[in-house]
Amino acid sequence: MSVRVRRSMPSVELADPPLRRLAEEGLGDDAAYELIASELLLDGSARLNLATFVTTWMPSQAKRLMAETAEKNMIDKDEYPQTAEIESRCVEIISDLWNAPPSEKATGCSTTGSSEAAMLGGLALKWRWRERMRAAGRPATRPNLVAGVNVQVCWEKFCRYWDVEPRLVPMEGDRYTLGADEAAALCDENTIGVAAILGSTFDGSYEPVADIAAALDKLERERGIDVPIHVDAASGGFVTPFLQPDLVWDFRIPRVQSINASGHKYGLVYPGVGWAVWRDHDALPQELVFDVSYLGGHMPTFALNFSRPGSEVVTQYHMFASLGREGYRRVQQRSADIARRIAAEIATIGPYTLLSDASDMPVFAFTLKPDVTNYTVFDVSDRLRERGWLVPAYRFPANREDLCVLRIVVRAGMNQEMGDLLLRDLRAHSAALESLNAPLPDGRKQVSGFSH
Repeated sequence: MSVRVRRSMPSVELADPPLRRLAEEGLGDDAAYELIASELLLDGSARLNLATFVTTWMPSQAKRLMAETAEKNMIDKDEYPQTAEIESRCVEIISDLWNAPPSEKATGCSTTGSSEAAMLGGLALKWRWRERMRAAGRPATRPNLVAGVNVQVCWEKFCRYWDVEPRLVPMEGDRYTLGADEAAALCDENTIGVAAILGSTFDGSYEPVADIAAALDKLERERGIDVPIHVDAASGGFVTPFLQPDLVWDFRIPRVQSINASGHKYGLVYPGVGWAVWRDHDALPQELVFDVSYLGGHMPTFALNFSRPGSEVVTQYHMFASLGREGYRRVQQRSADIARRIAAEIATIGPYTLLSDASDMPVFAFTLKPDVTNYTVFDVSDRLRERGWLVPAYRFPANREDLCVLRIVVRAGMNQEMGDLLLRDLRAHSAALESLNAPLPDGRKQVSGFSH
C-alpha cells in the first residue's frame, strides 16, 4: 500500500508590502532583511565596478571597527572626545603627508567627502579674496574661479550656490586638463583662486600644479594680481605621496593655500569621508569657523553638515595605523602595476588606442580608432556589462565633444587574476563587435552614461 506524503511549504505572507508608503504592519527584522538583500542583488558586484573611484574593499578588521563605531556622532565632540582626538590625529597625518609648514597644530577637518571639502576650500578662497578687496577699497561683488572644464561637478555647484563666476578652460587638441598659461590668462583682480586637479576624472592625469603656480607668480610680478591655488586632490591626494613623492604639487608650493582629498577613494575607506587641509591658520578665515555650544560643550566647527557618523573617521585612522607609509605605498603600487598592465594589453587589441596609460594614477582612458564605424565605445561598455563589468563610456566636454572614451579605475581589491578576466572578456566582445558587417542601430550608441 502506498502512502502519499504531502510536503507543505512554510507559511508565507503573499501580500506585497507597499514600497513607497509605510505599511500598517511591518514585516519583521528577518523578512525585511531578506526582502531588501534580495532586491540589492540587482546592483551587481561593487568589486566589478571599474567606473567608481570610491573604495569597494576593506579588510575585515576595518569593516568591524566601522560597524562598532557607526552610532557615534562626529559632531558630538564633547560626548565622544576620543573620536574627536582621532579626527585631529588624522588631520595631522594628512597635513604632514602634504608637506604643510610645521606648526603647533595642523589646520583642517574631516568632511562627508571631497565635494564638501572642496566647497569649504572654495569658501575660504572667496572670504580671503573679499578681505583683500575691501582692504584695497575695491568692490567685492564679482568673484570668479578659474579651473579646467574637466573639474568635478562639485565646483560647478560651489560657483552656483555661492554666486561665483566659473571660468572654465576648455580642452584643446591633446590637452585634456588645465594648462598653466590658459589658467593665468583667465585670472584678474576678481579671481578668488585657481582650482587645480590632481587626478582628472576624465583620464586620471594630474594637472601641472607647479607650472600653474609659476604662471601665477609671473602674473603677480607683471600685473600685481595675487591668485592663490586650491588643489582638488580628491583622487590623487592619497596616491602621489606614496608613488610620486618627488612630484611638487602640495604645500611645498607657497601659492597652494588648501587641499582636499577623499578618504573614501584612495584613502582606502568605505564612503563617506573627505579631508580639507589649509597650509596654516591664516589660510582659513576665522569668521568661517563657528564656536558651537552643543550638549554642554563648546567646539569650533567648519562644515556644511552637522550630525554624521564618526565611523569613517575612525576607520581612516585604522587604515593609517594598520598600513603606515610603506603599506600605503605597497597597496597603491599594486593597483598602479595592475592598471598599467591592463592598459598595455588593451593597447595591443586592434580597435583601441590609449588616451592615458595609468602613469599618474591607477586610472586610464582609451577610445576606438577612427576607422571603427560599426560600433561605439558605448556598445563596448554595454557588452562588458553583460559579464558584470561596469566600465563607463562618456563624451568629453568642450572643445572635445567629438571624443568618446572608456575609462578604467583600478582600486584596492582588484587583483591580476581579475584583470586577466577583464581582458579576456574585452577581447571576446571586441572580436564579436569587429565581426559586424554593418553599423549597430543608432539607439545603442549612447545608452551608457557617466557621472563623475
